[in-house]
Amino acid sequence: MFRVLRFFLLLVPTTIYYSIKQLLLDKEKATPDERDLPGKAYGRFMLRMAGIKVEADLSALDPKANYVFMCNHQSLFDIPILFDALWDYHMRFVAKESLFKIPIYGKALGDAGHISIRRENRRSAMKSVDEAVAAAKAGIAPLIFPEGTRNQDLSKLMDFKVGGMVLALKCGLPVAPLVMEGTGKLLPKGKRFFNPDQLVRLKALPPVDPSAYTMKDREKFKDDMYALMNDAYQKLARS
Repeated sequence: MFRVLRFFLLLVPTTIYYSIKQLLLDKEKATPDERDLPGKAYGRFMLRMAGIKVEADLSALDPKANYVFMCNHQSLFDIPILFDALWDYHMRFVAKESLFKIPIYGKALGDAGHISIRRENRRSAMKSVDEAVAAAKAGIAPLIFPEGTRNQDLSKLMDFKVGGMVLALKCGLPVAPLVMEGTGKLLPKGKRFFNPDQLVRLKALPPVDPSAYTMKDREKFKDDMYALMNDAYQKLARS
């Protein structure tokens, strides 16, 4: 209980502190590593503060390669976990627009280069896809939650959205599927308090070459990625 209380007491000041660190960076002069650091340090500190244990197996990935990451999504804790686990990569989240409207924190997300998606506006969504493609060409690794929102059914993944597949195909980078298990029990959607004793496991699957698909194949690509990741998730959950 102490860890939970400590986490919530420090959550707001910690978020403001690291957001300001991000905002104070000179976006034109800062190196990619410098722009990465506030978000990564924030994620790592949040996990340490909450006392959460994560077992991550990223052995299928090359730490020197660049990818489009795809990960299932169950909890608000997914974000700090991925910040920490993907420390070696210039990773940026593709996230819903509402997060970028949070005072201070939202501006810091934008300054760091995370990509806002306005799903209900097709033109705006396509502009975001173009921004993600440009970022990928500049060495950034976009991370997509293909389910589109947090999943409350822990027995299987939710259906994937086709928009994430379009983004991945346009980027042209190898797609690195990630499956994460345990965060839906750690902090389920709609709950305020988390279980600090819940173990979280994250596993990277071998990267997928998107060149085998064209834009016309995006539905097949979506179905294939779902089958791959859902099978791996269920095996991880049973192990």
